[in-house]
Amino acid sequence: MSELDEVDQRLIAELRRDGRASWSELADRMGLARATVRARMERLQGRGEIVGFTVLTRSDVSASPVRGLMMIAIEGRGQERITARLLGLPEVQAAHSTNGRWDLVVEIGTRTLEELDSVILKIRSYDGVLSSETNLLLSTRRPGRR
Repeated sequence: MSELDEVDQRLIAELRRDGRASWSELADRMGLARATVRARMERLQGRGEIVGFTVLTRSDVSASPVRGLMMIAIEGRGQERITARLLGLPEVQAAHSTNGRWDLVVEIGTRTLEELDSVILKIRSYDGVLSSETNLLLSTRRPGRR
């Protein structure tokens, strides 16, 4: 796969700001012809650079207003087993493998701090979890949104 050129990068940035923008709107914002935007989009999708589009709803944000990132260190080779357990918890929104000090970064969302505390304690009790650190997410900003 070849690298993305400046136009591709700008197009992807515009889509991150407004994934619902029409080809005409994107073309106007970028100073390109509509046909160029269409061709670029089709090529990016065909090459697998753009693999899908998603929607963020009000309930995605408000159903779990208390959110945190939990970094977890795992003993030995238990990452797959622990990840499977984590993904079975309704409060776990995603689990990311990573490098460095932590083996996993887990996104957690709950309605209250007490619920978050309970989930953290549950995860810390899993056999194979050596240590963890949790940070509350205070606010989230996305490109093109205030």
